[in-house]
Amino acid sequence: MYIRILEMLDLATVCKVAPKIRFNLTKFPCDADTLKAVIAHRYDVLARFAKYLNQPTITEIHNLSTRAIPGLQDARALEAVRHWLQTDVGLMAEKDQVELDQALHSSQLLSTIYSMRQNLVALWSSSTTSTEQLVKDLENWCVLAEESGIGALQEFSRKLRCYN
Repeated sequence: MYIRILEMLDLATVCKVAPKIRFNLTKFPCDADTLKAVIAHRYDVLARFAKYLNQPTITEIHNLSTRAIPGLQDARALEAVRHWLQTDVGLMAEKDQVELDQALHSSQLLSTIYSMRQNLVALWSSSTTSTEQLVKDLENWCVLAEESGIGALQEFSRKLRCYN
């Protein structure tokens, strides 16, 4: 906002603007344009992933809190698991990694959500892979998400296919 005000006063010039996110609701299979859009808007993709899967994650964490799982009875630890599901493992403290591993081993749903997020991040992290292979990987990710049985993940996959 400050840059826009300075631009209006001719005190600054905007050189580069973030591209607008567009969706093509008629497109079904992933193609090179979908891949480019997903990579260009990767932060938006991860934010939408977290938004779509927030409620199933909260519900599953609540279910874990009712079970007697060693090391995961503390409500703060379980609430932290929700945050850790959206963080890279390398950025966590060792104690946090252990608690996350316990939660992932205790819940198939949390494990699936976490592995799907990691696989999605790996798509745009592999810079040496060809475009054709990345398109196949993105399509495979969408197929796995739709076969997961998790409604929110299926809905997110359908939305991801529409990035343009």
